[in-house]
Amino acid sequence: MSEQCRRFEAGFAARQGRRFAVFVDNGSVANLLLIQAMLNADRFRPGGKIGFSALTWPTNVMPLIQLGLTPVPLDCELATLNVSPRGLAPVLNDLSGLFLTNVLGFCDDLPRIRDDCAAAGVTLLEDNCESLGSVVDGRLLGNFGLAATFSFFVGHHMSTIEGGMVVTDDEELYEHLLIGRTHGWDRNLDASAAARLRAGHGVDDFYARYTFYELASNFRPTEIAGFLGNTQLPYWDEIVTRRADNFARFAAALADNDEVHRLDVGHMDLVSNFAMPVVCRDPGLAGRYRARFDGAGVEIRPVIAGNVTRQPFYRRHVSQPAACPNADLVHENGFYFGNNPELTDDELTLLCAQLRKPHG
Repeated sequence: MSEQCRRFEAGFAARQGRRFAVFVDNGSVANLLLIQAMLNADRFRPGGKIGFSALTWPTNVMPLIQLGLTPVPLDCELATLNVSPRGLAPVLNDLSGLFLTNVLGFCDDLPRIRDDCAAAGVTLLEDNCESLGSVVDGRLLGNFGLAATFSFFVGHHMSTIEGGMVVTDDEELYEHLLIGRTHGWDRNLDASAAARLRAGHGVDDFYARYTFYELASNFRPTEIAGFLGNTQLPYWDEIVTRRADNFARFAAALADNDEVHRLDVGHMDLVSNFAMPVVCRDPGLAGRYRARFDGAGVEIRPVIAGNVTRQPFYRRHVSQPAACPNADLVHENGFYFGNNPELTDDELTLLCAQLRKPHG
């Protein structure tokens, strides 16, 4: 981890419009590091209730469980696949934080959620691993909360093969992220911050080499990943625009299909996603559409992890039941297929044909 990684951090922060970016070795670790840093900074307290999106990837909620917080699942809206202000309202005043997943490039009324959290004294964090480049209310997703995470896995918007990023504008949290990324020591802090930390703990320069201040791990990326990130950044606009254009074609193909739940993205300025969800109205239709895509040679997957509270790890570690009927519906009746910038016109035509309602 050296100059290539530092360049990528600086470039990504500038492109995302954030003051600070901390590069790590994958997106799941970005989530874990962020939650650990929030605890180390006393922004979260052990046992605190943290809301999270029930329709999500497991490593959005796993860090909450692993680090002794109390996860509170929030159902999604079928029209946006995301948590809404209405869904958040009943539990908002019981939460100390909200770790919101911006699902598959979409969001609900994120500006309202930001404002509601601020009014209630709830810290908003965004898992933006699925939504690089999406825009609502003139602002990039990932720029509404105190901090946000990103993933650069091969199937995501940008790829460093594996890799992740945490962004924030908060300098104190940034320092905790740097310490937490690398063993808990201070050697990645700037000189003044390191001197302040050493003085506060009575540590001299010799012992500072192996002094560990906070709970941490080794989440460092490599220069190879940093190099790949630097080669990807100049293509940000092209990557995002092509994915957005593809999504527009998919949405148009679904416009007259009443067998599938339609997404409402009218409030969004731009939708950039890496996979297109299809949520059918009943299990029979879901089976038929999955068979249709399989028959056309299109690889499909469940929508993220579905209702993550139904996953074995969650049921083992969280005894409190949760009713998330919309996430259940997506879990049972949904699937998605890949949306990437390299799709050819013939491939897009084939995908759109599968999305249209069959005749007869």
